[in-house]
Amino acid sequence: MLKVERIYNKPTDMDGFRILVDRLWPRGMSKVNAHLDCWLKEVGPSNDLRKWFGHDPAKYPEFKQRYLAELQGNVAYEILKEMVTNHADQNIILLYGAKDPEHNQAVILKEALEKALG
Repeated sequence: MLKVERIYNKPTDMDGFRILVDRLWPRGMSKVNAHLDCWLKEVGPSNDLRKWFGHDPAKYPEFKQRYLAELQGNVAYEILKEMVTNHADQNIILLYGAKDPEHNQAVILKEALEKALG
């Protein structure tokens, strides 16, 4: 099962495989407190796209389209799909640092992975 969690929140599921999907390390988060299994920064939005979006919910629909386009042919995205397949026996938790739980790349990744992997 795929889940999305904010890395700054207390982990709700420590039994799953926890993957940080941000390009930048979350400010103020220690590596110990992150409780990560993997940081796949290359799957995050490009710096240009991230800066353009600026976490503006009004730009989210276009951000989603642009980000999905970036994922096409992205080696890290292919690696992520393989990780999800290889860890099918446990929960996969996509971690993000953004404050908005509905308008971020982890939500988009979850939808894309569910569509790609059935």
